[in-house]
Amino acid sequence: MIAVGQEAPAFALKDQFGREIRSEQFRDKHHVMLLFYPLDWTPT
Repeated sequence: MIAVGQEAPAFALKDQFGREIRSEQFRDKHHVMLLFYPLDWTPT
């Protein structure tokens, strides 16, 4: 688990168009927020 104020590890994900997005692209340029949204039909 990452503690408050701790830097997140580097990661790479694909966007909605299949292009790879790397966390390093945003370092010292933008804030990044990751959201994990469960599917609407799943019980949570």
